[in-house]
Amino acid sequence: MLALYKKAMDLPQKPGIYQMLDADGEPIYVGKAKSLKARVSSYFTGSHDYKTTVMLSKVADFAVIVCASEFEALVLECSLIKQLSPRYNILLKDDKGYPFIRLDLNHAYPRFTIAAKRSDDGAMYFGPYGKRGVTRDAINAVSHAMLLPTCSRKFPQDIGRERPCLSHHMGQCLAYCQADTPKVEYDRAISQAIQVLEGKGADLSDALRQEMEEAAEAMRFELAAGLRDRIRALERLNTRQSVVSGAMADTDVVGYYRGAAKSAFVVLHYIAGRLVDKDYELIENPLEDTAEAVSALVKQYYLRREVYPQTVYLPCKLEDIAPLEALFSQKAGRKVHLAVPQRGDKVQLIEVAAENAKLEAERASSREEKVRGTLRWLENALGLSKPPMRIEAVDISNLGATDIVASLTVFTNGRPLKKDYRKFKIKTLDGQDDYNSMREVLTRRFRRYLEGDASFNQLPDLLLVDGGVTHASMAAGVIESMGLTVPVFGMVKDAKHKTRGLISPTGQEIGMEAVPQVFAFISTIQEETHRFAITYQRSLRTKTYGSALDDIPGVGEARRRALLRHFKTVKRIRSATAEELTQVVPKSTAQAIIRHFTESREVPCESSQEQPEDAS
Repeated sequence: MLALYKKAMDLPQKPGIYQMLDADGEPIYVGKAKSLKARVSSYFTGSHDYKTTVMLSKVADFAVIVCASEFEALVLECSLIKQLSPRYNILLKDDKGYPFIRLDLNHAYPRFTIAAKRSDDGAMYFGPYGKRGVTRDAINAVSHAMLLPTCSRKFPQDIGRERPCLSHHMGQCLAYCQADTPKVEYDRAISQAIQVLEGKGADLSDALRQEMEEAAEAMRFELAAGLRDRIRALERLNTRQSVVSGAMADTDVVGYYRGAAKSAFVVLHYIAGRLVDKDYELIENPLEDTAEAVSALVKQYYLRREVYPQTVYLPCKLEDIAPLEALFSQKAGRKVHLAVPQRGDKVQLIEVAAENAKLEAERASSREEKVRGTLRWLENALGLSKPPMRIEAVDISNLGATDIVASLTVFTNGRPLKKDYRKFKIKTLDGQDDYNSMREVLTRRFRRYLEGDASFNQLPDLLLVDGGVTHASMAAGVIESMGLTVPVFGMVKDAKHKTRGLISPTGQEIGMEAVPQVFAFISTIQEETHRFAITYQRSLRTKTYGSALDDIPGVGEARRRALLRHFKTVKRIRSATAEELTQVVPKSTAQAIIRHFTESREVPCESSQEQPEDAS
């Protein structure tokens, strides 16, 4: 540490970025400084909090880059953190994405679609929104309010081919699929939807209300009633936070709370003084103090979303507020103002954001404490050597003597880990036999572990099997015969097929009725494992009756799954263009699909796959 301190004291008193390196020369922390000498040397003298001390224990060296200005250092720091994702930097999760709503006005009948990011393709983009589900809800809500189609029909080619669908009869679409619905109405509805997504819904409501009054005065009561319904739908739409989203906010208010176990970062979005949306993220308590943490989180949040309000109110004074304001203004192409309110209503806004952050952090801490308590109870009650952080559960499902399948679900830290779920077809039995089906599945699962299969490379801390003492004893025997040690318990059901308790391979039953949170947890595992098995078993039954994609040249199992994942239904595949199909399959296969559906009149059926099947 002394050698590093001496090295730091030789640094210039200039702005720049520094990287803390481990013994392998890998960056584990990236920071910026107005004065590299002052900032870096401070790490190697005096006392620090626990997390900083742990990080410093891993530091073998450091590297610096001198910058011409604090602004240049800020930009470089952001770039390096995004590129390197250092272990000890505070990082927002990057798994949600911020999708946009896309509208290509070059089409005669443009549709709103979801786009992962903006492109320079001449289309209009709205957003971004918090998640794909929120974005899809926004599209549906705007479309229903403006009476635009949400079906899979293509315009103008499908106009007049079929009768109006249910959406028209429910008053949610003007039936543009009918030849007597003028295109000018479609163009007008699209224009109004754009107004809503641009945050001008109130102006549109006023215009429609004036039209309604004029229609009523002219005694065109049917038109007036239709306009009245549209105004009501629009007013409902304008109150939905998920539709307006924070993408159009003129003011954002940032809240931050550091709890005992978790910290929370909150951004409240306001339009014309009205709260319209809230984003928040839970994080592990960082190395940085409050000001540095807020600075890091604000940078990552806005630079990732690429949408900037006019004003961002911050909960505390930031050392780099000036270069941060300059960076945001440069990215936005206009002035973005960052401020720390000192008095009045704006301070109350900060207090509201802080209260929201505190609430989310404490709620998460409470939830985690409940999970820890549940796992500790299982550890003690089942005589385990440690809390069961990874729990695997197995269930068998069959339809008579056919389509016998099994599911394996995984729960880590009390939550389902769906990417580790696995499905099995029973291969060695011809008839219904839950006992030996379970034996086959467990043999295959643990054999794959011993063979080093990456899909089965972890042993569970606890294995639960659906059944009583016979199943638990058999499972323990399979594991022991393979030279492994995994605690096994059966999930026992009562006469109503509901969870009753757990039972050991030796017949000792552990009741859970007196501990509701444990009882609920085990019930959840049992129900989820059963659901997953049933879903797989039903998908095989559907496949037995055939798929509209099975006879298409070039469409095998992998491409069939890819097409269904992308388009969701065969009906949508059937109506897709060659351009849309080539996003998933090669051009020759796309042409084969179009040719197949052009020549065929077969009724489409739906199918889906949740996880790859275990093919061993």
